[in-house]
Amino acid sequence: MKKTLLALTAAMLLLSTEACKKKEEHPQPPAQQAPHGGLPQGPVTGSPQAPAPGHGMPQVQKVDLKVVVPKEVEGRWSAVKFIVEDKSKNSKQELSAPVGGELKIPDSNLVVKVGPFMPDFKMNGDTITSASNDANNPAVGVVVYEGGKQIFPPDDKKIGWIYVKFPAIHPFQHDRFTLALKEGVKK
Repeated sequence: MKKTLLALTAAMLLLSTEACKKKEEHPQPPAQQAPHGGLPQGPVTGSPQAPAPGHGMPQVQKVDLKVVVPKEVEGRWSAVKFIVEDKSKNSKQELSAPVGGELKIPDSNLVVKVGPFMPDFKMNGDTITSASNDANNPAVGVVVYEGGKQIFPPDDKKIGWIYVKFPAIHPFQHDRFTLALKEGVKK
């Protein structure tokens, strides 16, 4: 009985060794992407740190936004009023700047270039516009420079938006100053 069991164990060991050798000699083909985004066929390969192209975290695509000032808004707003807070002096002041002009923040090397004013800011897909000429959702497009270098909006965006009703959405952030939109000034 012991001899039979020993022979059977040896045979199984020999067969499993041969099976492993055959797998090494004939590796599995790489996984194929199933058509129409289905599950891959064959073994899954690769590391979780480097997902295959088209897999893993979605890539954020840069979208060039178009700014369209409606005819009913164009030329009807002459300026905007900002509230500028100097955190180091614990003081606030109201400053005005013309639409399309610029504002030098006193006692600093900050310059705010004022872009379009949208009294009723609306974003639809890749277009920023105003739903009406009524001050329902006032916002202004700005670019802030410090010492000639753009610091707002961050990255390589062309224009940042500051909102009256939603000052915490994409706010201008600086160690010393805050910049808030108070209102637009009609002509």
